[in-house]
Amino acid sequence: MNSPDPVIDANLAVALDALLTEQSVTRAAARLHTSPAAMSRTLARLRRILQDPLLVRAGQSMVPTPRAQALRDEAATAVRHLRALLTPGTSVDPATLRTTFTLQAADLVGAALAPGLLRLVREEAPEVALRFRAEELEAGPALRDGRIDLEIGAIDHIDPETRVEELVVLRMMAAVRPGHSLTEGRLTPARLAAAEHIAVSRRGRFTGPLDTALAERNLHRRVVAVLPSHVAAMSLAARSDVVCLVPTALPGAAPSPFTDAATALGLHLLDVPVPLPPVTIGMAWHPRHAADGAHHWLRGAVRRAVHTPGEPMA
Repeated sequence: MNSPDPVIDANLAVALDALLTEQSVTRAAARLHTSPAAMSRTLARLRRILQDPLLVRAGQSMVPTPRAQALRDEAATAVRHLRALLTPGTSVDPATLRTTFTLQAADLVGAALAPGLLRLVREEAPEVALRFRAEELEAGPALRDGRIDLEIGAIDHIDPETRVEELVVLRMMAAVRPGHSLTEGRLTPARLAAAEHIAVSRRGRFTGPLDTALAERNLHRRVVAVLPSHVAAMSLAARSDVVCLVPTALPGAAPSPFTDAATALGLHLLDVPVPLPPVTIGMAWHPRHAADGAHHWLRGAVRRAVHTPGEPMA
């Protein structure tokens, strides 16, 4: 009949390392924040298990036996491995990362954040690659099954297990080409409604919050086209007389990539003369990544990129 395997006690490995390093029960006890009596009992237990005295008295000090000397490096290595095994996963050196992160974001969000994120990757994690996907997948299941690592944008789905963090609050402004008639004189709700508009909607919707605000004033705007992309809509507004709503930084807010999203295309920004709800940009991820070191670095990089001014990618 085979004897049962011995129970592995990690604390014994830590105690053995301290005893062989300090070669003193008293100093080993102080190192591990325990009493000399408790450490003495641990040494007695180690002697029984290893069938070797390990440390023997030599005058006023203790010296290691040949077996103890042979075990010293192995004990130190075992303790280092244990500490690495039990260290929180958020401790990671980004320079050692070799992976690809997949981020799903609206085109404007991706264009605004990509330059800052790529700069951080180049400086801190040069072996990391970023894959940006359009808003083509249902984010909840895609996060759950690992098809995307992070969703960035206006998070409009509510999944109990999804972690969501607010990044920045933006306001909507009217963007027009330089020389547009709306840039002259005071912009009133009636003048805004009378202009031709282009709407942005992934679902092809012609109406939105602006239409609701105008309707409260018995006004109606004409939307001549609906595009699924903010960047495409802004490009069209820069070359025609249509009005395009774009998200920009709040007044007095710290500079961010979204501040220059429209001005980089040469558009003139106008305050909308009716109240519109703010737009909250956030990021969402699955909780299985909450303590992962690589994902922790990615989320931190996104936070920094959000608040780093820079021209968006066209």
